[in-house]
Amino acid sequence: MLNGGIIGTLLDCHSNWTAAWHLLQQSGLDEPPCTVTAEYAVKLLRPTPLDAPVELVARVIEAASDRAVIEAVLSSSGKPRATCRGTFVAVRPGHPAYHQW
Repeated sequence: MLNGGIIGTLLDCHSNWTAAWHLLQQSGLDEPPCTVTAEYAVKLLRPTPLDAPVELVARVIEAASDRAVIEAVLSSSGKPRATCRGTFVAVRPGHPAYHQW
């Protein structure tokens, strides 16, 4: 079974890039803003097998000029295995996490 920490990492990363892409499109920027995770919560619904591909789907459910709230689902074998809801915030130069990944 896929480890819950890895599942959380996949959901966090996919959600963060969904927020960055949304803020890019919303603001008409030339490149995605640097976004960081302000908060997120993962629900592990059922075991995720290692012998099947996983699918990640994320969508924006709320947004402001500098942040987006994202809901995401990790599925495998046609069943949801875990969900996530998080807030992702665009940060500017000078912020300790600015482009630190």
